[in-house]
Amino acid sequence: MGTLLKGKTKDLDGFSVTRILPHAEKRMVGPFVFLDHMGPADFAAGEGIDVRPHPHIGLATLTYLTEGSILHRDSLGNNLEILPGDVNWMTAGRGIVHSERETHETKANQHQLNGLQCWIALPEQFAEIEPAFAHHKKCQLPQFNKEGVFARLIAGDALGMTSPIRTYSPMFFLDVILSAGSHFVRPNQDQECALYVLEGNVDVNSELYEKGDFVLLDADDVVASRSFSRVVFLGGEQWPKTPHMYWNFVSFSKERIEQAKRDWQEGRFPDIPGDNQEFTPLP
Repeated sequence: MGTLLKGKTKDLDGFSVTRILPHAEKRMVGPFVFLDHMGPADFAAGEGIDVRPHPHIGLATLTYLTEGSILHRDSLGNNLEILPGDVNWMTAGRGIVHSERETHETKANQHQLNGLQCWIALPEQFAEIEPAFAHHKKCQLPQFNKEGVFARLIAGDALGMTSPIRTYSPMFFLDVILSAGSHFVRPNQDQECALYVLEGNVDVNSELYEKGDFVLLDADDVVASRSFSRVVFLGGEQWPKTPHMYWNFVSFSKERIEQAKRDWQEGRFPDIPGDNQEFTPLP
């Protein structure tokens, strides 16, 4: 039987963001410690996403869009546009800085944005690795098509497929389209799993869940769709303990987080080439 967890939605100058993880009832699902749904949003010309340079440690970020685009820049020198269906995976490790803005062409016109942002905690033995970045186009990602189920594996391992993204613990992130009358057995039954309904509605053991619902699944749960639905499945191996989180920092050591706070305040994180004229202050 699925367990429904409701996210909290905030309006940021007309832009809706729903914080799903961490949740008071569930701090993490597999290695996922953070999940935001950005949008859907319609922006007028001159408006849109403009997240100034900010730091991360101890995690990997996953950005996955269904509409619109984001311009990613980071302190490793990466500078590229994220488009719908692409996977943008940034491993912070011991420390990285990035910004999330938009190209001139996007900002200069009316445009939309809709997508998910996740943080995936790094196991303790990998928490201080060198930062890294990977970006894969949608056509490079594994596909599963069978009996009205169309699945794209974004990261990890599921349904006999492996994503090209390097991950650091057993996990999965699937984008699944369900045609009317189709059903889908939740993946990786030995791991934690949750679903997030992007479009439509689905039945889990005869319980109906709608767009925007985040549901923790049991091992033998079957998901069925009466009409077109689009659902993200995410999860992984259950962790024995949950790391600490402060702002953009994740660590099993509170002292390490305090050090990261001092490093940001005192300018010891690296700059982003071409985007170093402003930054996000420590809250």
